[in-house]
Amino acid sequence: QVQLVESGGGLVQAGGSLRLSCAASGRTFSRNGIDWFRQAPAKEREFVAGISWNGGSTYYADSVKGRFTISRDNAKNTVYLQMNSLKPEDTAVYYCAGSPGRKWVAGPPVAGYEYDYWGQGTQVTVSS
Repeated sequence: QVQLVESGGGLVQAGGSLRLSCAASGRTFSRNGIDWFRQAPAKEREFVAGISWNGGSTYYADSVKGRFTISRDNAKNTVYLQMNSLKPEDTAVYYCAGSPGRKWVAGPPVAGYEYDYWGQGTQVTVSS
């Protein structure tokens, strides 16, 4: 069993940076691909970035490509999302999600994909 806890959110001005962390408990963390999602008020949840079990493959939504970087440290059971050049439209609650079924995949999940684990989310607010 894996439990995920996000941290690192906050309020930042446009153009600023934040680093989110997704810390996991459980010895099977390294068997899971981990994805970041976000959900803004009155909007659908959207995929942001994903990373394979060993960090060898990463994938980004077009909206964040070149600004966000996903990485992982399996020794620390943690996945990071470095967010640079933040924009007001990046404002959302950010969630990490994990699944063994996403272990090798570094692309967006298919519609309706069921993740095994979700974190509780961390709020990111970017002011203009």
